[in-house]
Amino acid sequence: MQPYVPGKRQPAHIPKGKISRWTELKIWWREIDRVLLLLVLLLMSFGTIAVAAASPASADRLSTSSQTLDPLYFFYRHLAWQVLALGAMLGISMLARENARRLGILLAAVMTVLLFLVPIIGVEINGARRWISLGMQFQPSEFLKPGFAIAMAWILSWRMRDPNLPVLGIATAYLALIAALMMMQPNFGGTILFGGVWFVMVVLSGVDVKRLGAVIGGGIVVLTATYFLYDNARHRIDAFLGGGTAFDQVDLASRTLLAGGWTGAGYGLGIRKMSLPEAHTDYIFSVIGEEFGLIACGLIVLLYLAIVVRVLMRLIDEEDIFALLAGAGLIALLGGQAFINILVNLQLFPSKGMTLPLVSYGGSSTIAICLNVGLMLAVTRRNPFLKSKTRGLGDRLGLGQTAPMKDQTGSARREIHP
Repeated sequence: MQPYVPGKRQPAHIPKGKISRWTELKIWWREIDRVLLLLVLLLMSFGTIAVAAASPASADRLSTSSQTLDPLYFFYRHLAWQVLALGAMLGISMLARENARRLGILLAAVMTVLLFLVPIIGVEINGARRWISLGMQFQPSEFLKPGFAIAMAWILSWRMRDPNLPVLGIATAYLALIAALMMMQPNFGGTILFGGVWFVMVVLSGVDVKRLGAVIGGGIVVLTATYFLYDNARHRIDAFLGGGTAFDQVDLASRTLLAGGWTGAGYGLGIRKMSLPEAHTDYIFSVIGEEFGLIACGLIVLLYLAIVVRVLMRLIDEEDIFALLAGAGLIALLGGQAFINILVNLQLFPSKGMTLPLVSYGGSSTIAICLNVGLMLAVTRRNPFLKSKTRGLGDRLGLGQTAPMKDQTGSARREIHP
């Protein structure tokens, strides 16, 4: 770096070739939200222990007379996937905000195209055609989630450049396209999650309340029609409202969760988990309850809440409208999926087939979730020596005065009120 010379104009930025890799790492470490990173790593560590406890149950259920799986089969595979996922998460978190935006938009475009191909070349598992096999099986919808949040933030941020752009119509049309493709699989739970993220981001973007109400009313009509036209959703909702049947999946999960009491039966000593389907994925929260107790379950919930609150605190004074919306959308995805999974295990929500993010076993889904977290870390990066003059999310929640905001290009814009 050249020394500062008074009166001489300094370059706008240092050429990338003159920055060493070590310097880039120091800059990343200074700007990254280290508290958020620590919370994520702590949650993943708890997940590793939980998968080790649930692995014997799933291995026993999937063993056949010709092949017996090792009791820790899923645990060993989970470790391998976690190493890959951690590498992807840390690598993406080092991206500049602009490059993170480009990656998210590209991911949304590619995965949307693959969703069109799922009904044609997709692999059917347990009556649903959601997977594509390209060397390995993966769900395009899982990788679409972080891309959807980034793309939606990009679309909604156009309004800061021109308030006359029909961003609500464009965003709603994209959501409708995704929802139609998801219901063809079918994946009703995923559709609900995408709709919830859309709602959070649209509200924060400051669109007209009347137009938003009209769109929500149309969504309620669609959901009502889905209940009558979509047999799988109707059966699950009816089973939930009617209390289900004895020892169905949700009932087994609830019994397993409560079997350990407050302190749990102890690692490897759970009995009910052996009859629990998908113990290492959808119902791992119940396994945690049986073996480690309700106190451990409470700690898991507190960790998720801490992650959500930490991201929102980071966005309180964010002046970039794109970063504000993208961060809110990404954390809504993570927190919403965790919320739904935990409620299903508590028998407070119909079964949705969703994993517990950062905790459940998963192959490509683990990478997709860590990609979500990596993008979240990237868009919330901030130079700690620069103080914002705005209240960002604080203004939009009524916690401060209206202040200039910036679009994704960095240009200052006055906040637009409907």
